[in-house]
Amino acid sequence: MKFEEREKLGKRAFYIAVIGNTFLTIFNIAVGIMSGSYALISEGAHTISDLVTSIIAYIGFRVANKPADHEHPYGHGRAEAVAGLVIVVFLAIVAYQILTGAIERLYYGTFSIPDPIAVVMALIGIIVNFAMSQSIINLGKDANSPAIVADGMHQRVDILSSIAILIGIFVAQYGYPVLDPIIAFAIALLIAKTAYEIAKENLDSIMGKVPSEDLIDEITEVSNSVDQVLGTHNVRVNYLGSYATVSLHIELPPEMSLDDSHKIVHMVQNKIVEEVDVIRGATVHACPYGLEYDHCQEIDGKNILDGN
Repeated sequence: MKFEEREKLGKRAFYIAVIGNTFLTIFNIAVGIMSGSYALISEGAHTISDLVTSIIAYIGFRVANKPADHEHPYGHGRAEAVAGLVIVVFLAIVAYQILTGAIERLYYGTFSIPDPIAVVMALIGIIVNFAMSQSIINLGKDANSPAIVADGMHQRVDILSSIAILIGIFVAQYGYPVLDPIIAFAIALLIAKTAYEIAKENLDSIMGKVPSEDLIDEITEVSNSVDQVLGTHNVRVNYLGSYATVSLHIELPPEMSLDDSHKIVHMVQNKIVEEVDVIRGATVHACPYGLEYDHCQEIDGKNILDGN
């Protein structure tokens, strides 16, 4: 995918997040104060963090979309994973603040029965959050952007919290106002769970977790489709946020000249970059077909020079 296309998708996701969360922040807090619902006020505080994290996600996306330069020969892709981890920090702070507030209300017994108008806001929150989170996740997947997908997952938590708020308000009308801070407590736990999932995914990306077998199979198939390539092995993928690089070994006829093998290597590299969408760079090593060698061991330079 071209930089310009990714940029358009990223901007669209950013505008959806900003407009949707600005609306929800204002109305959640306003209705929460008017109705006396601490759960709605907590959700309003959460949507403020949504605005901040959407901005962080977009900054990470923009940096990652910059082309490679002399200091960053593989591009800036990992900026998205870093942005995802910054989002985790904000989520953890918000979860802590809501959690301590809910515990304080439960401890001191400061309960109130929310006004029925809070029901309307909770229903609006469910609808808006569903439409917004689904749009952002879909745009993030289309742009192959971990930061935007992480932001969409963050927004999706608000659907569950709005449903929980709705249930809490209904129950409170029947004489159980204690459920309101309990719902806020549950929202904090949901935020913490989302933070953990986003942290794990982005740390896996930074640490170079083994990719799916489907991607390995696709790269191997494309490599083997090049004429005179007799096999492909030792495929290693290095994720860099929204894209990846790959190194692999191909098996060529032992009698092939160095000049011909050099040409085949470049043909394989070009074909992988062209046909495997996520791969932006490939490094290919040529091996004589039939040579048995343990790639986990270091090469013994003396033996190679001696011809042994």
